[in-house]
Amino acid sequence: MAKAYWVAAYRAINDPAKLAEYAKLAAPAIAAGGGKFLARGTAAKTYEAGLLQRTVIIEFDSVQAAEACHDSAGYKAALVALGNGAERDLRIVEGV
Repeated sequence: MAKAYWVAAYRAINDPAKLAEYAKLAAPAIAAGGGKFLARGTAAKTYEAGLLQRTVIIEFDSVQAAEACHDSAGYKAALVALGNGAERDLRIVEGV
């Protein structure tokens, strides 16, 4: 079974305090769901239409594991804490 990658690009951070509260709740929920953080922070360099945005990449054992983590009660609580604190583009991509 192929690994899966949860990729979140932050288009805007509207409330850093809400983002910090989200992070406190999201990190343990993602770890409990089997997620492993591979990268997080502002892009070091961009090309083509790339934007200097905060980007997070998390590895999971499968697409199903990533989806289950996203849909878990713990992660849903993190999303409630985030509220409108950030605008994100979140994708789950299956590895090759």
